[in-house]
Amino acid sequence: MALSSNILERLSTRAKQSLVTAQRLAQDLGHREITASHVFYGVLAESRGFIAEILSRKELLPEQVRSVIEDISPVIITGQNDTKMSEELVHCLESAAVSAQQYRYQFIGTEHLLFALTAPTASSKAVFERLGIDPEQTRKNLQNIFEHYSKLPDFLQAEEEATDEKEEARGKTPGLDYFATDLTAAAAEGKLDPLIGRDREVQRVIAILNRRIKNNPVLIGEPGVGKTAVVEGLAFAIVRGAVPEFLLDKRILSLDLASIVAGSMFRGEFENRLKQIIDEVRSSPNTIVFIDELHPLVGAGATTGSLDAANILKPSLARGEISVIGATTLADYKKYVETDAALERRFQPVLIEEPSVEETKRILHGLKSRYEAHHKIKIHADAIDAAVELSARYIPDRYLPDKALDILDESASSLMSARLPSRELLKLRALEADIERLTQEKTQAVLKQDFTAAAELKLRLEEKNTARQKLIETRKNKQAQYALELAPEHIQRTISSITKIPLERISASEHTRLQALERRLGKRIVGQDEVLSAVAGAIRRSRTGISSPQRPIGSFLFLGPTGVGKTELAKALAEELFGSERDLIRVDMSEFMERHTVARLVGAPAGYVGYEEGGRLTETVRRKPYSVILFDEIEKAHPDVFNLLLQILEEGELTDAAGKKINFKNTIIILTSNIGSSQLNDYAMGFAERMRGSSEQQPSLPDYQTLRDTVLKDLREHLSVELLNRIDHTLVFRPLDEAALKKIVALELDKLSARMLAHKQLRLVARPAVIEFLHRKSSDPKAGARKIRRHIQEYVESALSDLLLRTSPKPKTRLTLKLNKKGDKKAIDLVVA
Repeated sequence: MALSSNILERLSTRAKQSLVTAQRLAQDLGHREITASHVFYGVLAESRGFIAEILSRKELLPEQVRSVIEDISPVIITGQNDTKMSEELVHCLESAAVSAQQYRYQFIGTEHLLFALTAPTASSKAVFERLGIDPEQTRKNLQNIFEHYSKLPDFLQAEEEATDEKEEARGKTPGLDYFATDLTAAAAEGKLDPLIGRDREVQRVIAILNRRIKNNPVLIGEPGVGKTAVVEGLAFAIVRGAVPEFLLDKRILSLDLASIVAGSMFRGEFENRLKQIIDEVRSSPNTIVFIDELHPLVGAGATTGSLDAANILKPSLARGEISVIGATTLADYKKYVETDAALERRFQPVLIEEPSVEETKRILHGLKSRYEAHHKIKIHADAIDAAVELSARYIPDRYLPDKALDILDESASSLMSARLPSRELLKLRALEADIERLTQEKTQAVLKQDFTAAAELKLRLEEKNTARQKLIETRKNKQAQYALELAPEHIQRTISSITKIPLERISASEHTRLQALERRLGKRIVGQDEVLSAVAGAIRRSRTGISSPQRPIGSFLFLGPTGVGKTELAKALAEELFGSERDLIRVDMSEFMERHTVARLVGAPAGYVGYEEGGRLTETVRRKPYSVILFDEIEKAHPDVFNLLLQILEEGELTDAAGKKINFKNTIIILTSNIGSSQLNDYAMGFAERMRGSSEQQPSLPDYQTLRDTVLKDLREHLSVELLNRIDHTLVFRPLDEAALKKIVALELDKLSARMLAHKQLRLVARPAVIEFLHRKSSDPKAGARKIRRHIQEYVESALSDLLLRTSPKPKTRLTLKLNKKGDKKAIDLVVA
């Protein structure tokens, strides 16, 4: 029975390829006729997974169908390669043509062939039964697809790459096909992520595309906010048919401008390529061109005496002959597009703003299944919330949802990478390699007419396929039972790895540390309880979200005599909150006393030496956004520095010379000043004399609160009210009393003892008389505790180094520090216990 030539002409490209594959299989197996079973093999082999999804058997492989056909159909050697269609297959193709016409498809695709193959009378029914496929359910699935997409025939044909309109469009647009990617086809194949939210932006883009002229939207937004996702979402909407009628037959092509420029060696070659693409788009009205990173259009391909890409596109853009969607960042749009007024007026800007934390959570929840399928793990809902909240807090220089998705993806990858391949997987890989090898050997045996060997290989293949199927089921059951689950702690580890912030500072245990912050700081800072309480309170308010999130974590102005712990407190805060004293950025304001030196903080202006190097302050904070910044001796700075500080303290950011905004929201700002130091030193000296019980008559000392008020009054005369009002706390450090100095001596000796234990495994113990001696030697009201470290170096470390050079004490030896009562030059002796 002959097949109508009209039916053959209406077959889509992939449907024709399926018949060719079916014929090749029939010839390989020595069958005289091409049957419905052979065509089912061809359809599955050419479907790129689409048919397997309709069959609800995503793991179904063409090799399995081939094995079943070999079992059912006897091998008959014809002695020639000529095969013909069976009468039953002709009826199937006619049935496929009828179904295509019924649902208004001009071309007969592989889905119509499958619909005919599932008919109750088709010989492929036996193959379906052996494979566990329900033909009736498959027909229902196909009918459902045909009915829902009868108004949009491009849906299935984009998957098959064989619709009449798109086949014709591709034939007319060879330049576009070479230099562009079809986003609508990619959306139909499920290669793009769906768009969650952004309805307002998508509707705005659709409205602009429907304009008579200047129908060219340009999406503007910061990197990572989802500009490209909006265009991909529009492609999804076109595929689903959820767009106005004028967009139903459109296809969105993403143009690669770099590939057009690449290789255009001769003058005029680039212009010819671009003109050809413009002509193709003009002759194909169902095409929308998407140019990601629009700004390179300005200047692209330009040589002496030639036009750039932007000028070549302008006439067609203005007349509405082509429709272009652009995407670029705010900075690049301002720098490149806005400077070309003629190009700017041809595009209609659509601002894509960064989504909120809650919107980003909805986006990640919508994409969760895709990340679970890719990494083969389960993602806990709390992990998604943690990825969004922690990335928003600890990665300030990037934008949502991109940074949250990156954190989620990397955390899932790290979790999955930690798992070693299972024994079942290794066995499965080996079995698949054996199956492929045996299939090739069996084919060769049949071609050589060695049927005995072919039969033996067939039995071995059956055994291997059975074992493979069992292993697949075993792996599925184990994965379902022991599936890895991504939890918030995995997100915290990833954030810690990226930002270098200690894990305990990110995890919930930070709350416990914050509650005991005064006590932990008090181990290093002695005699300043009021200061520690104020600092810890401000940091707790910020960490619990009570303070404004748009300002630094805390801002403090430290006043007080020298050597009372101002700088030491800054170091202690850096270590407690950010993990190391290296996270302290110290800026000496005596270096910025002149107007021209202020530029060093934010960078030299354009055209000046050092412009490309960036600012000393801004570049350091950009690299270390989690740090304590100490502005030492602020009163020495030029008044212009105060203007920069106002911006940091109020807005939590600073714009450098290159126009970049540097985030200071995760920093602690500390200013120190010597204003009022004369009054404080006088108070400290009188306080020390009183503590020593001097016999001379001393004038009565003012109350410390009164002295503090006097210092603050003096401060207001030197610093502006605007600056002082933006500082969280202005703190006056008390002078150190005798007890505080003794405690500091003991703390410094403990540090030395810890170093000795860690590096030399020696225990260092100081007797009380030694502590008293060092305290007396170091007691100086004007120096505070600064002399203590110098005297420990002079009396203790020198004696210790001499001992280590003369002898070699055994590990865990106890070394005791005691006073030398003999009156020798050495005031302190080391005794080996």
